[in-house]
Amino acid sequence: MKVSASATVRSQHTNEEDTIETIEMDVEGEDSGLLIGRRGETLRALQFMVNLLVGRRVPGRVIIDVEGYRERRYASLRTLAIRVAERVAATGRSITLEPMPSNERRVIHMALADHPGVATESEGAGDDRKITVFPKRSNP
Repeated sequence: MKVSASATVRSQHTNEEDTIETIEMDVEGEDSGLLIGRRGETLRALQFMVNLLVGRRVPGRVIIDVEGYRERRYASLRTLAIRVAERVAATGRSITLEPMPSNERRVIHMALADHPGVATESEGAGDDRKITVFPKRSNP
């Protein structure tokens, strides 16, 4: 890809056979923005390709993060989830978020799982799958 960057690799052994289940790669460098791409699209594609190649030889999966982008994105999504939940609870009207990949939808669902006033639901298919945040129905 002609990108000036270095990677730190960590593995997590989470079972009794000491088999690697997750390999985490943290990438840092001058051209790291090129690896992230618009809204993380390049990073997702890179992770998909690496998992496709590595998955044939190594059990488990590879998680790639560039300059802490993934955690910053997740923090931003949690903040968005809380803001949207407050608005839905205040107005009583549902809000549908933009389409996002499954790992990002999961962050939204988890952030609002214990919220007393709203519930979440994914709808759509493929790349157009979205989350709708709606007011919880009160049981009489």
